[in-house]
Amino acid sequence: MTSIGILGAGRVGGSLARKLSAAGHHVTLGVRSLDPATAGTAVDPAAGTAGGDTRIALSDQRTVARDADIVINATPGDSALCRLADLRTELAGKILVDVSNATRETGDGLPGELCYPGSSLAEKLQAALPGTRVVKTLNTMLFMVMTAPEILATPPTAYVSGDDEAAKQAVTGLLSDLGWQSAWIENLGGITTARATEAMILVVPHVLRRNGFEPFAVSLAR
Repeated sequence: MTSIGILGAGRVGGSLARKLSAAGHHVTLGVRSLDPATAGTAVDPAAGTAGGDTRIALSDQRTVARDADIVINATPGDSALCRLADLRTELAGKILVDVSNATRETGDGLPGELCYPGSSLAEKLQAALPGTRVVKTLNTMLFMVMTAPEILATPPTAYVSGDDEAAKQAVTGLLSDLGWQSAWIENLGGITTARATEAMILVVPHVLRRNGFEPFAVSLAR
């Protein structure tokens, strides 16, 4: 069992929390506020984590970052760098799994331009958090595929980027707990390779406008 902290309690964070908790991990969701007046709105009801799974704890994001063995960033990518850089001390020595994409929203709420063209959120996070081992993965699919890759007719691909091989092996273990077969996991290499997978987000709004919110992933075909 691993202690996993998830920063962000929306659809992505909630889905990951439920699946990892079911796999036997101790999971804590990090929310922006534990104020009784606002905490209920900090968790997306669609994620099923607000009282839906008593095995999943709630705490503030700083405490989650400090106490977890592995931390997953499921916060909005356009503001994640500032938010996580503020947790530099708490994240020191940890594995940080970044599943976000940093884009500017379009008028219809879909992903738009990249916030870091020529770089990536993962690279920016690694530079801002030198004592943390950043691993990028699961950012090339809709959230429901992250925890149920078997729902697609064609086997999807989970790309993995990071400078630390041991950290990537640990994250690969978590991917297995989420239902990913080893043949579906592609180790791309160092953290700079994340700029390629983050750029894949540019195809997403076009697919969604044509086909609606149907599960899909940007994958390799062999």
